[in-house]
Amino acid sequence: MDAVLTLILLVASVAVVVFAGWRGSRPTDITRGPRMMPWRFIMLLAAALVFFLLIHLLAEVSGRPLPGARSF
Repeated sequence: MDAVLTLILLVASVAVVVFAGWRGSRPTDITRGPRMMPWRFIMLLAAALVFFLLIHLLAEVSGRPLPGARSF
């Protein structure tokens, strides 16, 4: 994955984190019924994706690959 695609995915993931955080922090409206979307969980998953994309971007920009896992 090149740096441009990583940056595009990073910006999109940050936008999902902000949107899901905003939707998850809104008070519940009893007249509309229960919330059917788990906004907090979506925010958590998108934040984890942001973390992994940042690691990938830093490894790509620095030119050094991340150290692999040791074999058994």
